[in-house]
Amino acid sequence: MDSLRGQLLVATNRLQDPNFRRTVVLLLEHNEDGAFGVVLNRPLEVEVDDVLPGWSEVVDGPSLVFQGGPVGLDGAIGVATGGPTLDLMAAPFGLADLDADPQEVVGSWTGLRIFAGHAGWGGGQLEAEIDERSWFVVGALVSDAFTPAPDQLWRSVLRRQGRDLAIVANFPDDARWN
Repeated sequence: MDSLRGQLLVATNRLQDPNFRRTVVLLLEHNEDGAFGVVLNRPLEVEVDDVLPGWSEVVDGPSLVFQGGPVGLDGAIGVATGGPTLDLMAAPFGLADLDADPQEVVGSWTGLRIFAGHAGWGGGQLEAEIDERSWFVVGALVSDAFTPAPDQLWRSVLRRQGRDLAIVANFPDDARWN
């Protein structure tokens, strides 16, 4: 399978794992050794300044920390586009240097969001989940990573795909409601 770096994984209704149910994951790395990404639509009730003082002025709203996945929840990851101290992973997305002085980088990025933890898969694991139809793989827009309405991201990404995926966007959260 070709690298899916820079693509979105959109959870299908088959994926019932509570860590990933109705999530949208931005893949920052994908190779034969595995995959690494962040869940884009799980804001936490934690202000960025509570974790990284001074950074709330730098991030895109809402100024909340997002749960990037179930792995490494004690670490912060800054996903950004454009700007200084950016280590590109999946162009145009990269990792921001969160050790920098936030006052020196205000307005430098075209987008920045802070994540606690990440999503990770070992070699072949993600491919198996895709084969099981647990994920739709679709193109990412920069705006997906920095949406001001993360609670609507799963549906909006599916709707813009058109056809069958647009229909999936309207499925109820619980199939018994259908």
